[in-house]
Amino acid sequence: MAENYASPYVLVVGAAGIDSKGRASEPLKLHSSTPGTVRVSVGGVARNVADNLTRLGVRAVLLSAIGNDGSGRRILNNAQEVGIHTEHLIISDDHHTAAYLAILDENGNLVMSVDDMAILELITPQVISRHRRLIKEAAMVVIDSNLSETAIAMLMKVATRYNVPVCADPTSTGLAPRLKPHLPNIYMITPNVPEAETLSGCTIQNEDDALNAALALVSQGVKIAIITLAEAGVVYASASDSGYVPAVPTELVDTTGASDALTATVVFGLLNDIPLDEAVRLGASAAALTLNCTDTVHPDLSLDLLYDQLLI
Repeated sequence: MAENYASPYVLVVGAAGIDSKGRASEPLKLHSSTPGTVRVSVGGVARNVADNLTRLGVRAVLLSAIGNDGSGRRILNNAQEVGIHTEHLIISDDHHTAAYLAILDENGNLVMSVDDMAILELITPQVISRHRRLIKEAAMVVIDSNLSETAIAMLMKVATRYNVPVCADPTSTGLAPRLKPHLPNIYMITPNVPEAETLSGCTIQNEDDALNAALALVSQGVKIAIITLAEAGVVYASASDSGYVPAVPTELVDTTGASDALTATVVFGLLNDIPLDEAVRLGASAAALTLNCTDTVHPDLSLDLLYDQLLI
C-alpha cells in the first residue's frame, strides 16, 4: 500500500528488462561478424529512470512486469542493491523478462536495436486501476511508451483525476504516437528529434526548429517540453520559459540510457524546486556522465558529481 512509503515518492511505470549491447571495434560488416565487445546489464526505460532517481536520493517505486526467470531475478537483486521499491512488480510464470538488443558502431552510436517487450501487456488498465491509490499518493508519475495505449489512457485518467503530474518518455518513434492523445494532460515530455517531430508535427533541422517544436508541444497542453538533440544539446520550453542548453563535453562510450538519466535528473530538479533552466543543465550533465559510461546507469551518480561535470 502507498502509505508504507515515506513521502514524497515517484511512481515509475513501464519497462524493466535486460540490455545486451554489442559495440564494434571497427566498421560494422553486414551479413558477417564484427569484432568488438558485448555487455549485458539490467535496463528498461522505467527501470533506468527509477535507478537514476534512487541514486539522486528520490524514493522511487517501480511498477513493471518481469518473468519468474534468471533475468527477472537479476533485476530484483539489482533493485534491492540500489534501493528501488519493487513491491508492486508483476512476476509472471508465463512470460519471460523483457529484453533489449543493441548494436553500436565503433564510435558508440546506436545503429539498430531489437526490443522484446511483450510481457508489458500484463500491465493492463485493470492493473493500473488497482494501483490508483499508489498513483494518487505519488508526488509525480513517470511513464514510458512501452505501455499499451489502453494502459496509458487509464493511467492518465487516474492521474488527472487526482491532479498528479505525469512525465512521459516517448521511448521510440514507433511508440511516441501513443502519447499524442494525452498531450494536454502531460506535465513533462522528453522526446528526441524524431519523436518530437512525430508528436509536434514540426520538421526539425536545427536548434531553432527544435525550440519551435517544443513551444508547439506546450501550445498543445504539455507543461514542460524538453527535446534532446544528441551532441547538439537540449532545448526546453514551458509557458513562461524557454531556452537552449549545450551538450556537456564528454567522450562517447555508449548512448544507451543517456535520455533516461536526463529525464530522471530533471524530475529530481523539479521535485526540489530547482529552476527549470538549471534542472535541464543538470539533466544534460547526467546524460554526459551516462554517455561516458559502459553501464546503462552511471554507478556513482550524485548531485555533487552532476555539478562537478558542469565545471569541466
